[in-house]
Amino acid sequence: MEQDCQRPSRRSVLIASSAAAMALVLGPGFASATGALVEAEINKLYAGKKMVEGKIKLDLPTIAENGLVVPLNFEVESPMSDKDYVKAVHVFADGNPNAGVASFYFTPLSPKAAAQFRMRLAQTQNIVAVAEMSDGSLFTAKKEVKVTIGGCGG
Repeated sequence: MEQDCQRPSRRSVLIASSAAAMALVLGPGFASATGALVEAEINKLYAGKKMVEGKIKLDLPTIAENGLVVPLNFEVESPMSDKDYVKAVHVFADGNPNAGVASFYFTPLSPKAAAQFRMRLAQTQNIVAVAEMSDGSLFTAKKEVKVTIGGCGG
């Protein structure tokens, strides 16, 4: 069976359309966030307010063998009383396609400001947590996680 040189084969059309679809899906958002993007996201929330290191205990592995499931635990020192409590904790990653990883909101009725979850990490990167207190003060913690196998499709 001779193939017409003017008409592309069904296989080449499928390959080209698949590549175009992947470019549309992965193209703009596939680039990694940067430290500057993390700072910009934090500035969107807190408009350059001063942050102090401390009060946040981040429990993350130093080396994550598989970026698909990286456990993160955090706890913020606070009496969680009506006058002194943690309002929110935001977690950022400077090497993922999106800088924001998760946000948690608390009230004085929360027994403590703590959470645990699993996240995906694309590559070795810094994880930054920011805790907003009821009086408006901000605390931060940062830890680098070395990823041996990326978990975000890369």
